[in-house]
Amino acid sequence: MAGRDLRALFSTNDRNLATEEAFTNRQAQWELIAAALTEHLRHTADPAFDVEDLEAPRNNVMVFHGVGGIGKTTLSRKLEAALGSAERRPTQWGEPTWAGERILPVRIDLARSAGTDFEHVILTIRLALAELGRPLPAFDLALRRYWEHQHPGEPLEEYLRRGGLASRFGKALPQQMQSALGDIAQALLLPGTVGSVVGEVTGSLVRALREHRQSVRALAGCMRLADLLQAEPDVDALSYYPHLLAWELAQLPADKGIVPVILLDTFEDTGDRTHRDLERLLQRVVWLMPNAFFLVTGRSRLQWADEGLQGQLDWTGPSAWPGLATHDIPAPRSTAGVGRGRQILIGDFSPEDCKDYLARRLTHSGRPLISEPLRTVIADRSHGLPLYLDLAVMRFLEIRRTGRTPQPADFDVDFPALIARTLSDLTPDERHVLRSVALLDSFDLPLATRAAGMSHEAPALRLLERPFVRRNEFGLWPFHLHDLIRSTIRTADDQTDDRWSSRDWQQAGERAFAGLGEQWTTTMGPGRVLLVGCLRQGLAVARDFRLDLGWLADAAWAYISDSVWEPLTPAARQEAAGTLATAADALVEMLSALARRQHENREHTAERLAAVVGTGLLPAELHEMGVYYLAKAQRDLGRTEASRRGMQVVVVGGGRLAHNARRGLSHLSRLAGDFPTALQAAERLGWEGRHHRVKGDVWWVQGDVTRGAEAFLDARLEGEEHGKKGEAAMSQSMRAFTLAFADPRTANDEIELAEELLAHVDLRAATVDVRIAALLRDAGTGTGFEDRAQVLAADISTTGLVFAQAKLELALSFHHAIRDSTEGTAASISRLRELTREGYYAYYVDIAHFMAGVPLGTSSQARWIDGERPTRQRWRDLVIARRDGLRNTR
Repeated sequence: MAGRDLRALFSTNDRNLATEEAFTNRQAQWELIAAALTEHLRHTADPAFDVEDLEAPRNNVMVFHGVGGIGKTTLSRKLEAALGSAERRPTQWGEPTWAGERILPVRIDLARSAGTDFEHVILTIRLALAELGRPLPAFDLALRRYWEHQHPGEPLEEYLRRGGLASRFGKALPQQMQSALGDIAQALLLPGTVGSVVGEVTGSLVRALREHRQSVRALAGCMRLADLLQAEPDVDALSYYPHLLAWELAQLPADKGIVPVILLDTFEDTGDRTHRDLERLLQRVVWLMPNAFFLVTGRSRLQWADEGLQGQLDWTGPSAWPGLATHDIPAPRSTAGVGRGRQILIGDFSPEDCKDYLARRLTHSGRPLISEPLRTVIADRSHGLPLYLDLAVMRFLEIRRTGRTPQPADFDVDFPALIARTLSDLTPDERHVLRSVALLDSFDLPLATRAAGMSHEAPALRLLERPFVRRNEFGLWPFHLHDLIRSTIRTADDQTDDRWSSRDWQQAGERAFAGLGEQWTTTMGPGRVLLVGCLRQGLAVARDFRLDLGWLADAAWAYISDSVWEPLTPAARQEAAGTLATAADALVEMLSALARRQHENREHTAERLAAVVGTGLLPAELHEMGVYYLAKAQRDLGRTEASRRGMQVVVVGGGRLAHNARRGLSHLSRLAGDFPTALQAAERLGWEGRHHRVKGDVWWVQGDVTRGAEAFLDARLEGEEHGKKGEAAMSQSMRAFTLAFADPRTANDEIELAEELLAHVDLRAATVDVRIAALLRDAGTGTGFEDRAQVLAADISTTGLVFAQAKLELALSFHHAIRDSTEGTAASISRLRELTREGYYAYYVDIAHFMAGVPLGTSSQARWIDGERPTRQRWRDLVIARRDGLRNTR
């Protein structure tokens, strides 16, 4: 299924190069057409079908719409060929169910460049029906009358010859029209010389029809013929003549019947949303020929089912065009049933189809000229848009003509032609909106209007109907541009007449940034979802256009306040990335590092944050944010002195994170084993410093799991009260971990709750706590405990969370103590000493001794709340209680 690609053929001197206009399979579209045409044939074959019923809903049209260059015209041509000849139908399309029917495809290109007017459309349809080999007297007489009034002195034969229609369809139409005129004159007993005078014949026929003469009974069945012959023969009347064609087709004997399938291509060139004169005439053709099937291809969907077009078109609304409605509408008067999916958006090629297209488009000695690696690069770059593939082929030939072998880097470009094709049928206002929303990953109507700086929404509303604007009903902002079109508009060398200057782009960036900020600060709705969405887009716009942070500063504080850590990394910078030159660059990097720290080694997080802090680009409060989270990362890595210095800087600064930094210093006291100091500090932290969670962290290491679990419960409830999902999840994770030492059955429920809360946030450390809790719950059993611990240890090692490794080893110590494994206990204590050799968490070694009931060799110098002896006893009691519980269950 390929034709000669003349443009490519004339781009090279290599006569061994085969250039084919490759057609990539559109089997899914063919199957939809086959199903719709089968339904149409079934409907028109029903005895209740009446071709003269002008009130029944119409379901005889299917629309394929898509962006410029998506392959609509190619599809239209191939459908014409496939419907006209089984030999020309791709084998993969399969055999249609209407094999016994006589299908007549008639393709009409409505493009402005084709010079097609409404007369041309009507003549094309009639000329195609000349294949019947017989006159269609009702229509032919009306057409002959129209022609003599509108083209006096110009023979129809000459017009058809000059317009190329005679060569396409033959010269049978004038003879058939003359034959029809003569037959009517004879039936009316008019003199033979009068038979060629259409006015005399028309007048006599109208009188005969009005008088119900027997001599014209063959035409008397057409109820509206007389009215049409008496109407002024202008273009408006011509648009109603297809009713006569439909009636004539309905009179054909069953063995002579034919079903026209009329393909109207480039429908967007019939006019715009304001000027619908030609569209109104074409709609009449579709409505008045219910026994014909119409396949429309164009850039936009048909709006005929929209109620708002009443008065602009003759038949509008979902009850008139059920198949064109946006949702299924029952059609009670139509045996065709419910209109389903008659407006089809033609999608992009799959990567496989792109590569296949490129392989078959250019061949040399029967082999693909474009290499497989190059085909992959071009296919990936195209985003499935056939026009890009076509332009890439021409670029390949252009580079090859210079004597150089094309390389993958040669196709890391955008094609300005894509912009011209995209903008060609847009109004100036629509083009302005399109360029503005190209700055956004996604948008809604208000945001598009605001980004364009317009006071009215109409241009944006019209743009949303275009096929290159994709819709995601479940997105925060439901609309986004086709990826390739968006990137091309933003980066290609725009040569259009209304192209933007760099200042125009800068102003658009400022408007888009302001619009995002306004939506975050004023819109009621999904607060956290909206915050993250505005941050992702706002960070990218501020970075790319070097804008002041503005509302981003407050949004950044709102983002970190809940410890949820949704991914924030915006799209890559358009120019070279890797340098931090503005405050926006620094904020992008800092927030991206904070979000990514849940998925990468803390070492890398610390490096990224240190780089941000070192630039000094951020305002004071945001700079302290970087210092604080750098100190947290350093604490996780065991660099406690550096962490302490950072926390003290934030406390002295007295900013928004001062409470958090005080909590950080409390944690550092706890890590050093100074529990009284940590507990005393917790009393002064309040909710802002998460006092309950700090207390819980102190109490559980004392072996007082009851008091520790209660503190974590209070922390969770307080987090829920303040609407902080992250705090609630972290506190519940530690409650589950703490209770897992004491009661496996209670721990089950607590672990499940923790997992449920963690499902809504992204907290790697808390997730590890819950996994350790699951191990503690099973400690002392033969449930593959040590194998599970090894798997978890491997996962923890990728995070760089030193404290989590020590906590896991403590769980192993608990397991060995329950099983009274001297060797296992010794090995765990040895590993704990190695993990805590810097002095922090060194009391874990003490606790391992307490659990096993063995004396300390060298004390960690920990300051226990109520002394070493009670603490030792509480840990030993937990081991004995678990051992007894396991013995009782056997």
